[in-house]
Amino acid sequence: MQKTLGERSKINLVRADSVMLEEKLIEIMLMNPRSVRDLEAVKSLKLKNWFIAAGYVRNQVWDYLHNNKETLIFEDVDIIYYEASDITEGTDKKYEEQLRAINSNLNWSVKNQARMHFRNNHEPYLSLDDAMKRWPETDTAVGIKLTDQGRIEVIAPHGLEDLFELKLRQSKYCDDRSIFMKRIYDKKWLDRWKQLKIV
Repeated sequence: MQKTLGERSKINLVRADSVMLEEKLIEIMLMNPRSVRDLEAVKSLKLKNWFIAAGYVRNQVWDYLHNNKETLIFEDVDIIYYEASDITEGTDKKYEEQLRAINSNLNWSVKNQARMHFRNNHEPYLSLDDAMKRWPETDTAVGIKLTDQGRIEVIAPHGLEDLFELKLRQSKYCDDRSIFMKRIYDKKWLDRWKQLKIV
């Protein structure tokens, strides 16, 4: 069935907003000179379909929106990738060792999302997007990578609206509200970022 002109206009506006948010996210990442160094380090591993994700990206955006001069990314670097042909945890540990050889001051965490369904008691994830959309909150399901052309690429299966609107929203694919709420309070997000809103 063909869409009306009004429906097509709304779709185009949504796409335009998404592009603008992606561009803003990339701008924020590039404000921190460490971001590119970390991206280059992970790119050197030649992983299949990889991204630096979760708090590394989320915290930088929240800090920017709160005018915080110091960001909280400087400890953990969460790297995700998807490789169904090798789901051994030892392979992830090998990549972490390679990254520590590049920079031993960071807590590098590498997780092949093709195996994470075991830990979460889910059906096997079909892709990186499929895994990320099941993370407890939408704000965390965002990642960045460095392409072969030197551009920053963004992955965000829930979009970027909640992240930039400072909304803490439970993913519709996470059916346990207690996990969502526990993460918020255990990590003290509301103390650090006062403008966050649970929706």
